[in-house]
Amino acid sequence: MTRHFLSSDDLTVAEQASMIRRAVELKKGRREHPRTLEGRSVAMIFEKPSTRTRVSFEVAISEMGAHPVVLKTDEVQLGRGETIPDTARVLSRFCDAIVIRTFGQERVAELAGAASIPVVNALSDQEHPCQALADMMTIGERFEDLSRVALCYLGDGNNVCHSLLLAGALAGLARVDVAAPVGHEPDEGVVARATAIGEETGTAISVSNDPVAAATGADVLYTDVWTSMGWEKEREARLRRFQGFGVTTGIMRHAAPGAIAMHCLPVHRGEEIDAEVIDGPASAVWDQAENRLHTAKAVLDWVLL
Repeated sequence: MTRHFLSSDDLTVAEQASMIRRAVELKKGRREHPRTLEGRSVAMIFEKPSTRTRVSFEVAISEMGAHPVVLKTDEVQLGRGETIPDTARVLSRFCDAIVIRTFGQERVAELAGAASIPVVNALSDQEHPCQALADMMTIGERFEDLSRVALCYLGDGNNVCHSLLLAGALAGLARVDVAAPVGHEPDEGVVARATAIGEETGTAISVSNDPVAAATGADVLYTDVWTSMGWEKEREARLRRFQGFGVTTGIMRHAAPGAIAMHCLPVHRGEEIDAEVIDGPASAVWDQAENRLHTAKAVLDWVLL
């Protein structure tokens, strides 16, 4: 049976924990681990710009012994009218897996539906499961007992927020609290699913419009850019609506002692997070970014081996 990784919800509690343990092993022995994907080829389709996803997956594929085939929209027929299923069928004959960074989640699902090889969602408008996996790994490096960790996400209820809700519940965090401006809350279906998972794992899920209440006592304060790709024309309006929802030095004072700050990058210092926070001692951002590499390897292992 072909394994796809299209959503954080594709994993069981045990599978997510196993993938993170694998990523930790690969991180410890980065230069010595076996090249388990020797002789394989992985297609990487990028319909959106990328830094961390592109580099982490390309390096991961190479260090695991496989060959990355990077395809941008202007380089493939997919950008000139070829259907997604036809692209999936052709790439399935050439490659061993497909990594895609795209727009609607339906494009990822359609690709996986026609492919006979694994498909990995490297970002869609609905979810960012690879990011959330690296986030859970990073939190696990900082806190010994995840069941006592309260995660607070401030800002836009976007793809990153959706995957954090699901992955946080799968990890059995104590809490995942989201605070977003009115009209920018996460998808109700995702919240309901995370809540259902949390009922099994002991994770409490909450969504509010009160950043201070959500941040109070949190062990992890997490945010993302307020103006993501595709929203540039609304930048000024969004900056006004999101005021008060940043990870600032002030909001950090409401967090628990020893709390860390996280951001999936790229960052706009002085908007969604203060420079003093992201560049200060509470920041786990650079470990978080590095862990995209190690979790990418674990994802490839999971779908291919």
